[in-house]
Amino acid sequence: MIEFQNLNEPGDERIARQVKARGNKRSKCLGSVIVLLALHTMAASTARTGEPGPRRLENVTKLAFDHYVALTQARNDAELKRGSNLLWVDGLAEGPRGEAYAALKSGEVKMQKLETLDNRKSIPCPGGMIHHWTGLVFIPGAKLDEVLSVLEDYDKHSMYFAPDVERSKIESRSGDHFQVFLRFRRHKVITVVLNTEHAVDYFHDAPGKAHSRSSAVRIAEVENAGKSDEREKTPGDDGGYLWRMETWWRMQEGDGGVYVQSEVASLTRDIPTGLGWMIKPFITSIPRETLKFTLEAARKAVGTKTR
Repeated sequence: MIEFQNLNEPGDERIARQVKARGNKRSKCLGSVIVLLALHTMAASTARTGEPGPRRLENVTKLAFDHYVALTQARNDAELKRGSNLLWVDGLAEGPRGEAYAALKSGEVKMQKLETLDNRKSIPCPGGMIHHWTGLVFIPGAKLDEVLSVLEDYDKHSMYFAPDVERSKIESRSGDHFQVFLRFRRHKVITVVLNTEHAVDYFHDAPGKAHSRSSAVRIAEVENAGKSDEREKTPGDDGGYLWRMETWWRMQEGDGGVYVQSEVASLTRDIPTGLGWMIKPFITSIPRETLKFTLEAARKAVGTKTR
C-alpha cells in the first residue's frame, strides 16, 4: 500500500525523494569508508611502533603487585609446609575431583583462574592488571628426575618451548639456584618480543616431590626485533605488555607418572581507551594461553626425552 502510494505521487516529488535517498546512501557509505580508513591507519601506526602507546610503570602499581605476590607467596609456603593435597584439583569436591583426575590422565590440561585476596577483599592495582592462573598436567610413565632435567635445562628451552621461547641460556648456576635468560615472542593481533632474566630456585621436598620458585628480575620489551636497528626499551617505560612475572612450580609422582603444576602471577598495563580492541586480546588471553602451552610443551619434551 505504501509502495503503491509512493509510485503514484506526483512525478517531481517522487524524483526529489529518490535523489535525497541516494544522497543519504552515499553519505552513509562515505562515513563507513572514513571509519575503516581511520581504523586501518591506527592499526598501521600500531604495527610500526609495536604498541598502541607507551605506558610507564608507576610506583603505586609496583607496590600493589608486590603486595599481591607477598600474600600469594605466604599461601604457597603454608601449603608446602602442610605437605599434602598440593595440587589445586585436590581442593575440589569429591565428584569434580575425580572427573579432573580422569581428564588429566586422558591428556587434558586443567586450568583455573586465581585471585589472591587481602582480608577477603580484592587488591586494587591502579594503572595495571594482575593476571593469576594455575594449570596442571599429567605426564604418564615419567619420573620426577626426568621432569626436573627438562625444566632445569634452560639452554634448550628455546627448543622445548618454541615458538614462545625464542632464545634461552643459563647465565649462572649454583647448586639448585639458576640465573637464566629467556627471550619471549608472543603474538595475538600484535607481536611482542621480550628479553627477560629470571632467578630460579628448586627445592626437593620429599621422595617424589619437588617445587620451584621463579621470579623475573628484568623484563625489557624489544623494538624492531631481529632487525639491524633492534633495541631494548627502558623496562617499565614501554608498551606494558609484561611488567612483572612470578611463577611457582610443583611436581609430584603418582599414578604411574608425574603431575606438574605451574602457577603464574603477572602484571601488565591496564586496558587503554581507544585502542582496547587491539590490546585487550593480548593482555587478557595471552597469560592463560601461554601457561597452557608451557605445560603441554613440558609434557611433550619429557615424553620425548623419556622415549
